[in-house]
Amino acid sequence: MAAQYSISGMTARAIAASVERAVAQGGLGPGDALPPVRRLADELGVSPGTVATAYKELRQRGIVVTRGRGGTVVAHAPAVGSRRPPRVPAGVRDLAGGHPDPAFLPVLTPPNRVSPVQGSHRGNPRMPRLEVLAREWFARDGVPDGQVTFAHGALDCIARLLSTELKPGDAVAVEDPGFHHLLDLVPALGLRMLPVAVDDEGMRPDELRQALRAGVRAVLCSPRGQSPRGGWFSARRRDELLAVLGGFPDVLVVEDDHNADIAGVPLHSLSTGGLPRWAQVRTASKHLGIDLRWAALACDATTLARHDGRLLLTSGWVSLVLQETAARLLADPGTGKLVAAGRRAYAVRRAALIGALGQHGIAAYGESGLNVWVPVRDESAVVNGLRTHGWWVAAGTRFRIASPPAVRITSAGLEEADATRLASDFAAVLGESEATYGG
Repeated sequence: MAAQYSISGMTARAIAASVERAVAQGGLGPGDALPPVRRLADELGVSPGTVATAYKELRQRGIVVTRGRGGTVVAHAPAVGSRRPPRVPAGVRDLAGGHPDPAFLPVLTPPNRVSPVQGSHRGNPRMPRLEVLAREWFARDGVPDGQVTFAHGALDCIARLLSTELKPGDAVAVEDPGFHHLLDLVPALGLRMLPVAVDDEGMRPDELRQALRAGVRAVLCSPRGQSPRGGWFSARRRDELLAVLGGFPDVLVVEDDHNADIAGVPLHSLSTGGLPRWAQVRTASKHLGIDLRWAALACDATTLARHDGRLLLTSGWVSLVLQETAARLLADPGTGKLVAAGRRAYAVRRAALIGALGQHGIAAYGESGLNVWVPVRDESAVVNGLRTHGWWVAAGTRFRIASPPAVRITSAGLEEADATRLASDFAAVLGESEATYGG
């Protein structure tokens, strides 16, 4: 029980750290209760608000849970959680995954011959030809390409950036609603999330300013193709965000441009604004295939050194077989034409679904990318109702922190006729659940 371990600290962070040490060392076990807020505040000589803040941080990081009148107890589950999607039921059309249409993905062609390697590639981890192609990829959109490196996908890269820059308990500004894997990753690294609301132009400047004033050490954002809402930075919004960030030069700004080649809109990147600490990550999985676990990173010199230093201590390098495969695809004109066709199709299909829903008076958002975001009052009612009509969409709860309920529909593989039928079924479901949806 909590009485067997003496919690210490005079600040919220110190109190939270004391509890976390107790859990790690076995002084507090799963199900053990923490003292009530006011009692612990009296024992430590601090305000109840300080203890409440510490408990809130521990809850956000998955170390404790609150059980109403049962108080706050040590969580039974590991602190690392995952917002895994539910299994897709049999016999329904899957529009929940956020994946591209396979018709616009190239066939992966690894090298036919791979010679044995003597030693390792740690001394030369990047294939020169792919490095040139990566620089051109960034430079095409105006992203500074002076420092470029590779990683095993966007999440691998972002995890390494955060773990080298921040320490447990530090705060990170994240999009709300945002990419569900990032919303899992941040607390898994022992970091706190501060949600920043987004609209059709991405992060909202006023809310970002509030998060920065609250002490965030890093900002994670999507300049275009934002998942799940589809927002993208206009030139005006980029400038507004840069004006806000200018007062916080020590904050690392990480752009996740995972939809770079298929977002369907231009890039207005924060990397062009002269920020001292910045990084842009681009992955190949959305336009070249999910098995191509390769990402390129452009960043400032300090960030590059820290990222590559940690990479050398772990996996060492990205497989050169993988690098060769990526290089072939990036340089192949046929692949470029296929990707361009996909980009055009995704824009048409996204607009068709939004238009079809609009004809039924249903507001939907999706300015770029592969998905459409539809606000609803009752996510479960809509998800289950559409299931009875043969559609499977994603409940918005996986993507939200404080933003209102919604569902995410992947429009990438949805032809116009299907969009019309889905919109009609959506309207019928809302009519059937009017009492919970509220019109």
